[in-house]
Amino acid sequence: MKSPLYKRVLLKLSGEILSGENGFGIDPSKALYLANEVKGIHELGINIGLIIGAGNIFRGMKASDQGMDRVTGDYLGMLATIMNAISVQDALEKINCQTRTLSAISVSQISEPYIRRRAIRHLEKKRIVIIAGGTGNPFFTTDSAAALRATELGAQVVIKGTKVNGVYDKDPMKYQDAKKYKKISYSKVLNDNLKVMDLTAITLCKENNIPIRVFNIQEKGNLKNLIFDHNIGTLVSE
Repeated sequence: MKSPLYKRVLLKLSGEILSGENGFGIDPSKALYLANEVKGIHELGINIGLIIGAGNIFRGMKASDQGMDRVTGDYLGMLATIMNAISVQDALEKINCQTRTLSAISVSQISEPYIRRRAIRHLEKKRIVIIAGGTGNPFFTTDSAAALRATELGAQVVIKGTKVNGVYDKDPMKYQDAKKYKKISYSKVLNDNLKVMDLTAITLCKENNIPIRVFNIQEKGNLKNLIFDHNIGTLVSE
């Protein structure tokens, strides 16, 4: 059997993946599906940091476009990430995975505060670390939080699970002739303004030489396959 490509990963998932039939809220069956996908690589002995967006509940930037103060909207988005984190934690524990939720915003009744050394210690004890609350600051997305935490925790890669199977030169949902990249540089992502992650996240990964793998999390078993196979999804690197 081949050895895994990575020993420590930061898995970034879109909040929309948790949403129900109507495109919003939290569907427990979707949380359980994600939990089983994560368990598949956890059983390989891989250290996992997990960050989930909040698009299924609230988007601060969208709220600010409709008149809400941007800072207020971003804090509401951070709170929504905590809701998603707790739902996935519950699903993981139901299938016998040890987890800890660490939040950049203090909610001591349901999570520990995010402290870098504490998070690393949990990883060393083979616990899945769910990181909530974004960076704890407005104006930063959960993509930026993923890049930051990956750097802090010594992750070898940021794995971004989406609804598409990689990075394209244009939206594959709208254009049939969209071209998929097998590998692409940080600079091209930045120069072409490709919607992989936000510019802050891409720049942070570039500066710290952390590769990004983009793949379809909704295809069952894809996450585990990606851990062994360079050819799944798209690799963003130098």
